Amino acid sequence: MPFPFPRRGVLALTVTALAAVTGLSACGGDSGDAGNTGATAQSSSGGVTLVNPGKLTTCTNVPYEPFQFNQDGKVVGFDVDIVDLVAKKLGVTQEILDIDFAAIKSGAALNAGRCDVAAAGMTITEERKQNIDFSVPYFDATQALLAKKGSGITSLEDVKAKGLKLGAQASTTGLDYVKSKGFDPVEYPDSPKELFALQAGQVDVIVQDLPVVLTWLKKPDVAEKFELAASLDTGEQYGIGLKKGNTALLQVVNETIEAAKQDGTYNEIYKKWFGTEPQPASS
Repeated sequence: MPFPFPRRGVLALTVTALAAVTGLSACGGDSGDAGNTGATAQSSSGGVTLVNPGKLTTCTNVPYEPFQFNQDGKVVGFDVDIVDLVAKKLGVTQEILDIDFAAIKSGAALNAGRCDVAAAGMTITEERKQNIDFSVPYFDATQALLAKKGSGITSLEDVKAKGLKLGAQASTTGLDYVKSKGFDPVEYPDSPKELFALQAGQVDVIVQDLPVVLTWLKKPDVAEKFELAASLDTGEQYGIGLKKGNTALLQVVNETIEAAKQDGTYNEIYKKWFGTEPQPASS
């Protein structure tokens, strides 16, 4: 989906190919190549090494609408547009690699040289910081409960009191949050399977990031039978993940995010995907 990003503050950079081969490992069932070639882009903050020449390779987990999902044969979304800004600053194009989320948050994909950055609606946590470095926050997030209309649920306490079955996406902070509240939810490998489980009656209520739930509720077949039961203010923030110690690229990512927030580009992208401008805390 094309988007007319402003080009203020964008620096054209020269990319020089290096002869380097990095071993790859398979993650989350996604097959990899036998090796990949490194490339170096020179920026104002020093040399930035990329795993593929002329490309900023992003690991993500599709679909996670509206952050990343397939549309008309390509992956689009809020995260995609944010990382596109980084790629433009480096003078390269973004290439997206869809893998299992567990391989992203663990740092396995980044450490194996499969990608330069990870952008997957990923909350910054102390546990994840042990495995990967994070950019400055680029999105303020919270969790939500989606339930059948008329369920009478307004909180997690209601779910417990009514003895309802709760579903959650594996390897997510939503799962961690409800577990910390004493729940043992049914786990699903991705958000579409989680939603299908609710629609099929396998669970009574599911926990998921609020922006994802609100996007689901824009679909008539979901809105007809289900509703936002509760918003859980968990104080989460998303960050772009990088291999630990990749300070040169981290600096470029941080500079790009901060510049986009200052020159209005961030607000334009936010409104494009969420229909409104962000609250002051996010801008």
